[in-house]
Amino acid sequence: MTFKSTPDVLLEVDNLHVSFKTFGGEVKAVRGVSFTLREGETLAIVGESGCGKSVTARSMMRLLPEHSASIRQGSIRFKGQELTGLSEKQMRELRGSEISMIFQDAMTALNPTITIGEQIMEGIIRHRKISRAEARKQAIEMLGLVGITSPETRLKQHLHEFSGGMRQRIMIAMAAVCSPSVLIADEPTTALDVTIQAQIIDLFRMLQEKTGVAIIIITHDLGVVANMADRVNVMYAGEIVESGTVDELFRHPQHPYTKGLLASMPRLDTDRSKPLTPIPGTPPDLFAPPRGCAFAARCSNAMEVCGAHAPERTAHSATHSSACWLHDPRAKQVFQPPIASNG
Repeated sequence: MTFKSTPDVLLEVDNLHVSFKTFGGEVKAVRGVSFTLREGETLAIVGESGCGKSVTARSMMRLLPEHSASIRQGSIRFKGQELTGLSEKQMRELRGSEISMIFQDAMTALNPTITIGEQIMEGIIRHRKISRAEARKQAIEMLGLVGITSPETRLKQHLHEFSGGMRQRIMIAMAAVCSPSVLIADEPTTALDVTIQAQIIDLFRMLQEKTGVAIIIITHDLGVVANMADRVNVMYAGEIVESGTVDELFRHPQHPYTKGLLASMPRLDTDRSKPLTPIPGTPPDLFAPPRGCAFAARCSNAMEVCGAHAPERTAHSATHSSACWLHDPRAKQVFQPPIASNG
């Protein structure tokens, strides 16, 4: 994939391959992922657990475990600068100041032994080189901005003194306090009830309006995607199988996996008496990825060609594409009866 340099492109991921060494062999967790992120937009990366979403996000932050994980191939460029070759010291300068990440579990991402004020101020002092007094003032302002009441008092408290929703707000405050250009949110609403989820989504929208930050949200919740994202990448077995705008993905899904995800999600505009349709089977073993389409074994429309050859991407519009043999004219010339799914 070749990228054209445009002023508003912040992040470019090109043909990214990430593997993990395990006792059982090499796990090819991310296989040829490419996408761009533009200023001020929200990009969602969706898919089942184990499909490579979080590994992709951590690769952009260079937060993969060094002893087991490696970027085998590909490029990650931020504002034109290649990140894969930077030293850990250089990456520490970028993390928090230019690219920040919000993790799923605040209890493991935040330090329970020191006050939240100290944790927020640490990043401000490091990246902005200002006094503790000024850092404290900015921390109070940010806590107020994310909806923490009595921020002057709360600044002195520890993690256990906050509810789950408040902890998530604190993590967002820590990630956004230095005004990064890119904010990566890894399953930021998974452990929260629907009311708090809606509040967190509104908070992201508010931050984006005030700061212009570009957001990548990693999630399996298509409801969050519908309410928050501009564009969507659908990942399966370490690959992006479909990408497009939110409207294109929800109204005109093209890949059978995307259609399966939508069919398994409850919607207000459908007959609630009809049962949801789960996707049969499980994702493939990435110790030995399938030779052809990774979704073929679970797909009711699969043909023999699907199991033998990986499909190329088909463009459905300027912003919408998918990788599926059903849309490739060459498949019709060698059309075979559907192969049996494992469901």
